Amino acid sequence: MRRVDERGPGSGFVVAFTMFTALPIPGAGDLRIDRTVCGRAVLWLPFVGVVLGGLAALPLLAAATLRTGTTGALLGSALAVAALAAATRGLHLDGLADTVDGLGSSAPREQALAIMRKPDIGPFGVVTLVLTLVVKVAALTAVTGSALWRGVLALVLAESVGRLGVVLAAGRRVPSARPGGFGALVAGTTGVRSRVLLTLAVAVLGALPLVWSRPGTALGLVGAGLVGFAVAVAWRRHVVRRLGGVTGDVFGSVVELTSVAVLLTAALAA
Repeated sequence: MRRVDERGPGSGFVVAFTMFTALPIPGAGDLRIDRTVCGRAVLWLPFVGVVLGGLAALPLLAAATLRTGTTGALLGSALAVAALAAATRGLHLDGLADTVDGLGSSAPREQALAIMRKPDIGPFGVVTLVLTLVVKVAALTAVTGSALWRGVLALVLAESVGRLGVVLAAGRRVPSARPGGFGALVAGTTGVRSRVLLTLAVAVLGALPLVWSRPGTALGLVGAGLVGFAVAVAWRRHVVRRLGGVTGDVFGSVVELTSVAVLLTAALAA
């Protein structure tokens, strides 16, 4: 099998999928993971979100089609959220739990970072995970109950905007909270141009309903994306003030909180 060129743009694509999903990617080989490659990988994350959202939409479509009404929407939404957790190995959910445990401890910076590194999950993390999953399923059910295709678009948009939040959180002026780990590899790697272009690309995704002459739905989804964008920025700023920078767990928390914000806003606007 042909080995991926570590110096080419394809290396970032491969790392983005192999590190952040459970999807098998041919040609990964023994690709070296360094700051340059990880910086490229981050730029692929919104696209990874589109793929994951599209795959998770398959059980949503199947259940909502086979069983119409609220029951089908609820079952499909639960299966979609479960599929996302499986496709990411629960990586982002784990990061959310660890981050909330550290911040919720009210301990000084170093102690909070030490709590985040522990393998177990504390009460703050457990409660946050349960609420996150419940709100995600409920919001997706509400959107899907309004219109099945709207639920699919909202799901894809939520996963893409969630990972756009990581691109934003890895901006040039954002430091790493600790010298080692994934956060140190990625922090400060994304430039202004990349962030702007990817934000515009995700905005276009939210505006897709305009193709079918549904301006109200497009405005609702774009609005949901803007709320997610704001949540990602606000959460990153709060964490940086509290911890002095970002970590791999923080990136996971950005993905989950941002995607939930998008779905919740889309549900309220449906």
